[in-house]
Amino acid sequence: MALQNDLTRRLGIEHPIIQAPMAGGTTTPELVAAVSNSGGLGSIGAGYMAPDAIAEAIDRTRALTNRPFAVNLFIPGAFSLNTDAIEQANARLDRFRDELAIERPEPPTRYAPPFDDQFEVVAQAGVAVFSFTFGQLDAARIARLRAAGTVVIGTATTVAEARALANEGVDMIVAQGSEAGGHRGTFLGTFEQALIGTMALVPQVVDAVDVPVIASGGIMDGRGLAAATALGAQAAQMGSAFLTCRESGAKPAHKKALLDAGDRATVVTRAFSGKPARGLANRFITEMAPLEPELPDYPVQNAWTKDIRAAAGNAEDDAFMSLWAGQAAALSRDRSAAECVETVMAEYAQCLARLHHS
Repeated sequence: MALQNDLTRRLGIEHPIIQAPMAGGTTTPELVAAVSNSGGLGSIGAGYMAPDAIAEAIDRTRALTNRPFAVNLFIPGAFSLNTDAIEQANARLDRFRDELAIERPEPPTRYAPPFDDQFEVVAQAGVAVFSFTFGQLDAARIARLRAAGTVVIGTATTVAEARALANEGVDMIVAQGSEAGGHRGTFLGTFEQALIGTMALVPQVVDAVDVPVIASGGIMDGRGLAAATALGAQAAQMGSAFLTCRESGAKPAHKKALLDAGDRATVVTRAFSGKPARGLANRFITEMAPLEPELPDYPVQNAWTKDIRAAAGNAEDDAFMSLWAGQAAALSRDRSAAECVETVMAEYAQCLARLHHS
């Protein structure tokens, strides 16, 4: 069943399904291309990638699909290098490193890739869709992308953020509800003030802006897509639903944790990166919780936990991994990306049929 609207026509896609741009290696070219080839919009999560790696990922994805796909970057924010906070955090992290039999790494030469260079690669590549998170892209860059035919999508966690993005000239807005897995996209006010559920956030954003709205947060199947469209969204952005797909680059232990999630709680934590993010609760989060108020800023903390996360992933030890997941993680399934898109659309049709006959 195809569901066409202004958004799908503008993006050139068959189904109103967007695979969330999960950074850190999850969104492989194979996953992105599989989603796009199935009629949705695949997304490269390029926030942590060096410029040359972004160019390579775009080329590899284009070799696998001739359909539109998106590239996502993180808008950089101000951060401080507090040496006392770094040392205090590392004193605790060293105990985890001892358990994993690794040494504390040398201080990073940089804490995040150069955004200007990342952006230039994406702009020159002429991708169909550019999305961004963690802030506002300046109006000049938005105008440059739009002039080249690129659709620009921003991420908002509040109505105020959605209005700010619309005023800058974005084409579409992702309304990220509090149920969403991974990092919070909040950039105006505190993340606590912006923990608004998807069902409450989406209709308010729809009423506040004149561009298509994409619902995100806790949407795992056709029922979620039906709910999102009933609230006025023109598409759903889904992360956890694609994280366990076979083409996903997520570590096996991460996939297993989601598939076995059951009643396992998700929590919002700063422990891994210094920025609030939702994931499955584990020992690392619990034992770092007392230190959260004093942890280094993002992306500093993120850089200092990278070795631990990598070692834990290689050892398939989910006690020390960032198991990003939304609140509906228990609905995760082991399947291909094509099966995911097909199943969601079939479930959507069944949901509409039930409503029609009720």
